[in-house]
Amino acid sequence: MSFLSKLFGGGSKAAPEPAGDKPLGEESYKGFVIRAIEMRAGSEYQLAGTIEKDVSGELKLYRFVRADRMSSKDDLVSLALNKGRQIIDEQGERIFS
Repeated sequence: MSFLSKLFGGGSKAAPEPAGDKPLGEESYKGFVIRAIEMRAGSEYQLAGTIEKDVSGELKLYRFVRADRMSSKDDLVSLALNKGRQIIDEQGERIFS
Protein backbone atom coordinates (compact mmCIF):
# COMPACT_ATOMS: atom_id res chain seq x y z
CA MET A 1 0.00 0.00 0.00
CA SER A 2 1.40 3.40 -0.90
CA PHE A 3 2.29 6.09 1.57
CA LEU A 4 -0.46 8.39 0.26
CA SER A 5 -3.22 5.81 0.56
CA LYS A 6 -2.19 5.19 4.16
CA LEU A 7 -2.11 8.91 4.87
CA PHE A 8 -5.56 9.52 3.40
CA GLY A 9 -7.36 6.57 4.96
CA GLY A 10 -6.48 3.56 2.82
CA GLY A 11 -7.76 0.29 4.24
CA SER A 12 -5.68 -2.63 5.33
CA LYS A 13 -6.53 -6.29 5.72
CA ALA A 14 -6.50 -7.80 9.20
CA ALA A 15 -3.86 -5.38 10.38
CA PRO A 16 -3.65 -4.62 14.07
CA GLU A 17 -3.94 -1.03 15.20
CA PRO A 18 -0.57 0.71 14.92
CA ALA A 19 1.37 0.92 18.16
CA GLY A 20 0.71 4.10 20.08
CA ASP A 21 -2.91 4.59 18.94
CA LYS A 22 -4.78 5.48 22.10
CA PRO A 23 -8.55 4.89 21.76
CA LEU A 24 -10.54 7.79 23.19
CA GLY A 25 -14.04 6.55 22.37
CA GLU A 26 -15.76 3.61 20.72
CA GLU A 27 -19.17 2.61 19.41
CA SER A 28 -20.78 -0.23 17.47
CA TYR A 29 -22.63 0.76 14.30
CA LYS A 30 -24.28 -1.55 11.76
CA GLY A 31 -22.01 -4.46 12.71
CA PHE A 32 -18.82 -2.35 12.62
CA VAL A 33 -16.79 -1.03 15.55
CA ILE A 34 -15.70 2.61 15.25
CA ARG A 35 -12.92 3.97 17.46
CA ALA A 36 -11.80 7.56 17.85
CA ILE A 37 -8.03 7.55 18.34
CA GLU A 38 -5.71 10.16 19.76
CA MET A 39 -3.54 11.81 17.14
CA ARG A 40 -1.72 14.92 18.29
CA ALA A 41 -0.92 17.79 15.95
CA GLY A 42 1.09 20.14 18.13
CA SER A 43 -1.19 21.28 20.94
CA GLU A 44 -4.33 20.17 19.07
CA TYR A 45 -5.93 16.84 18.21
CA GLN A 46 -6.29 15.71 14.61
CA LEU A 47 -9.41 13.84 13.52
CA ALA A 48 -8.47 10.14 13.31
CA GLY A 49 -10.09 6.80 13.91
CA THR A 50 -10.44 3.19 12.95
CA ILE A 51 -13.30 1.06 11.67
CA GLU A 52 -13.19 -2.70 12.07
CA LYS A 53 -15.42 -5.63 11.32
CA ASP A 54 -15.20 -9.39 11.24
CA VAL A 55 -15.70 -10.36 7.58
CA SER A 56 -15.91 -14.10 6.88
CA GLY A 57 -13.98 -14.90 10.04
CA GLU A 58 -11.21 -12.37 9.33
CA LEU A 59 -10.87 -9.14 11.30
CA LYS A 60 -10.61 -6.21 8.87
CA LEU A 61 -9.35 -2.78 9.90
CA TYR A 62 -9.68 0.58 8.15
CA ARG A 63 -7.84 3.61 9.50
CA PHE A 64 -8.89 7.15 8.62
CA VAL A 65 -7.15 10.47 9.21
CA ARG A 66 -8.66 13.81 8.25
CA ALA A 67 -7.25 17.33 8.22
CA ASP A 68 -9.72 18.64 10.84
CA ARG A 69 -8.12 19.76 14.10
CA MET A 70 -9.64 20.62 17.44
CA SER A 71 -8.52 21.49 20.96
CA SER A 72 -10.99 19.29 22.85
CA LYS A 73 -10.84 15.50 23.25
CA ASP A 74 -14.64 15.44 23.54
CA ASP A 75 -14.98 17.22 20.19
CA LEU A 76 -12.50 14.78 18.66
CA VAL A 77 -14.44 11.75 19.86
CA SER A 78 -17.77 13.13 18.63
CA LEU A 79 -16.44 14.11 15.21
CA ALA A 80 -14.44 10.88 14.70
CA LEU A 81 -17.45 8.69 15.53
CA ASN A 82 -19.64 10.79 13.21
CA LYS A 83 -17.07 10.50 10.41
CA GLY A 84 -16.87 6.73 10.97
CA ARG A 85 -20.66 6.42 10.65
CA GLN A 86 -20.57 8.52 7.47
CA ILE A 87 -17.85 6.33 5.93
CA ILE A 88 -19.82 3.17 6.77
CA ASP A 89 -23.05 4.61 5.36
CA GLU A 90 -21.33 5.64 2.12
CA GLN A 91 -19.04 2.64 1.53
CA GLY A 92 -20.00 -0.25 3.80
CA GLU A 93 -17.60 -3.21 3.57
CA ARG A 94 -16.03 -1.76 0.39
CA ILE A 95 -13.67 0.20 2.66
CA PHE A 96 -11.74 -3.03 3.16
CA SER A 97 -11.15 -3.59 -0.58
